Amino acid sequence: MMTEEPSLLRPYLMTSGRAQPVDQSLEIEAQVMTSRLGAASHPKLTFERQEIVSLCRNTMSVAEVAAMLGLHIGVARVLVADLAELGYVVVRRPGNHNSHDLGMIERVIRGLEAIH
Repeated sequence: MMTEEPSLLRPYLMTSGRAQPVDQSLEIEAQVMTSRLGAASHPKLTFERQEIVSLCRNTMSVAEVAAMLGLHIGVARVLVADLAELGYVVVRRPGNHNSHDLGMIERVIRGLEAIH
């Protein structure tokens, strides 16, 4: 019995062949939220970007976005960074003030576990 190998074409197309996000420092625990511009532009976005904008109406981490959409974390980072650069999402970067936010840490862990 032959098993299908996962296609590398879809992620390649989603990211326009890029493996690195425009913001290479984007952390997987960074919190992402849809902006007003993103909500207004939703119908004009590509399918994957529409999904991210819809999901991030409720703030979630990049890792959670990847898990919820079944994307490789690198693909999610590229797409989220693109959306942030265009102003469709707002990214809150982790800092020392979040290092003790147990809720955020648990959400990131759940998101990472869901990727496997």
